[in-house]
Amino acid sequence: MKRIIIAVLIIIVAGGGIALVLSNNKKKNAAKTAIVAAGGGAVSVRTATIKKAPIDLDFSVNGTFAPNQELNFLSENAGRVTKIFVEEGSRVSKGQILARIDAEIINTDKETAEANLQNAIRDEARYASSFKTGGVTQQQLDQAKLAVENARLRLQSATRKVSDANIKSPINGIVNKKYIEVGAFVNAQGTQMFELVDVSKLKLKVNVNESQVASLKIGDKVQIKSNVFPADDYTGTITFIAAKADNSLNFPIEIQVENNGKHDIKAGMYGTAIFKFPKQAPILTIPRGSFVGSVSSNQIFVLENGNTARLRKVIAGRIIGDNVEVIQGLQEGETVITSGQINLVDGSAVAPVK
Repeated sequence: MKRIIIAVLIIIVAGGGIALVLSNNKKKNAAKTAIVAAGGGAVSVRTATIKKAPIDLDFSVNGTFAPNQELNFLSENAGRVTKIFVEEGSRVSKGQILARIDAEIINTDKETAEANLQNAIRDEARYASSFKTGGVTQQQLDQAKLAVENARLRLQSATRKVSDANIKSPINGIVNKKYIEVGAFVNAQGTQMFELVDVSKLKLKVNVNESQVASLKIGDKVQIKSNVFPADDYTGTITFIAAKADNSLNFPIEIQVENNGKHDIKAGMYGTAIFKFPKQAPILTIPRGSFVGSVSSNQIFVLENGNTARLRKVIAGRIIGDNVEVIQGLQEGETVITSGQINLVDGSAVAPVK
């Protein structure tokens, strides 16, 4: 029983000590707040004097070269491969025959379609003759004419399949991969046969941020450097600018490059796009850290009379590196507070740190 009483007394004493510490801390904080409110305590801040300066919009960004066209060529007819005319690495032109499929079954279908068309034509002629003498109705004659049209369409389809027995390249390019061999059977559901790529032109794919994309437009010329051939200069043209940013808030851009230098760039190599712009007129900029919270707040603190912080509403423009353009709300020669704003309110006393 005595032990319990002693323990309770210890808890009460300890609790009283904690309460005393908290009470003292509260009094100290209240005293500090009162001093600051009375203007007796100045907050240390860093400042910067605003002046106009020319800006450099030039920038470079790395990306990856992709082929101008890339095609996984699939079979459209069923049959056995009888001949292959190209190998991996072969250059091909549009319409060139790459392989041939056994057309025996396809030819049979064509012959059947031709025979059906001839029978339908003869039936139509008989119905037309009988219609003149009242032997058949107009509906029966119309059905005979429709049968001729259907038979003619089936013949066209069969003829197309015979032509497709010769597998032809749909693009100019290079056979990057060959998936079939002589004797292999391909089906009409789309057996993969060749991978064709066109690298006569390449697309350098890069990502730029919002301030950079605002200065770009389709058709702009861009200097291109290849990491593998740094001594060679290439010129590209912007052909695509995404209308929407990706998940990282960057905008994908494609730059078309003619691959006609003394060294051929391969798809998948790394490259650098160098964007150059005309010299810009001087503008007012302030450090990005000057804004209260973030740039989107459009609020900053301006130093007045050397010791007072005044909250100012401004209109921010472009973000240029670590600086932000100020379109409205500041004059050249004014001084802004660049750090320490978290401790400030409008009218706070400050002590600039030199």
